[in-house]
Amino acid sequence: MSDKPFRSGFVSIIGRPNVGKSTLLNRILGEKIVITSDKPQTTRNRIQGIHNIPGAQIVFIDTPGIHQARSRLNKYMVEVALSAIREVDLVLFLVEANQKPGEQEQEIIDVLAGATAPVFLVLNKVDLTEKGAVLERIAAYKDRYPFREIVPVSAGTGDGVDHLVELVRRALPEGPVYFPDDILTDVPERFIAAEIIREKVFRMTRDEVPYATAVEVDSFKEREDGGLVSIAATITVERDSQKGIIIGKKGAMLKKIGSAARVEIEQLLNTKVFLELFVRVRKDWSEDERMLKELGYT
Repeated sequence: MSDKPFRSGFVSIIGRPNVGKSTLLNRILGEKIVITSDKPQTTRNRIQGIHNIPGAQIVFIDTPGIHQARSRLNKYMVEVALSAIREVDLVLFLVEANQKPGEQEQEIIDVLAGATAPVFLVLNKVDLTEKGAVLERIAAYKDRYPFREIVPVSAGTGDGVDHLVELVRRALPEGPVYFPDDILTDVPERFIAAEIIREKVFRMTRDEVPYATAVEVDSFKEREDGGLVSIAATITVERDSQKGIIIGKKGAMLKKIGSAARVEIEQLLNTKVFLELFVRVRKDWSEDERMLKELGYT
């Protein structure tokens, strides 16, 4: 029996949009539970990923990118991210090693000034950055905030991630096991299926269309013998023109989105999936508080 105390706690991953927060969480867990794309503001909800290692349970919280919010939806996303700073045992502030600190980073640092939890600076994408530039970034950030640790990593390749996890483990307090060791995330499969569909919209459409899109799973039925899961989902947009883009010529785009999503959902569920997609227009839903609640943004 080990004499080392069991450590556990909640760790938020924050940063501006599109710095690799979701990619880092997926890398740590060794499974994809959070959708990613090359577009900013892909993540909209707070998602917890549970990482069990010998002597510790770390509950990582992926958050939307902190940005200047204009729509009601974006304000909700920023509030989700800010609440994750206030309610955790440790904060990971993720930045890009190949980018100098700018206004957005400084705004987040200003918010961190009120944090009660220790903060690690995590410099991502070091594989794409000259060593001299990484050292310059470290010096620049050291002048702005008293970070507990500064850790270079590459979420894409995995370099430095194990070291980061070990530093996180050491920084956590002694605590209980919060989740059973076979639980990877606190969100249901139904939610992840909807997110996978939304990810495909983000990856396959452009301009304002991804940001005007929400996805709801209307039904999620598993056959008794476990041989097939039938899913019906609705893609909601704000304009008729966006609906036309999602559907595509003779339904080609909707079929492409559905096919890509089905393959990934099958990998998630480890079973065959029948996926049926519908598209509807709800004008300006991202500005309507009632519709935001109906779509799960509360």
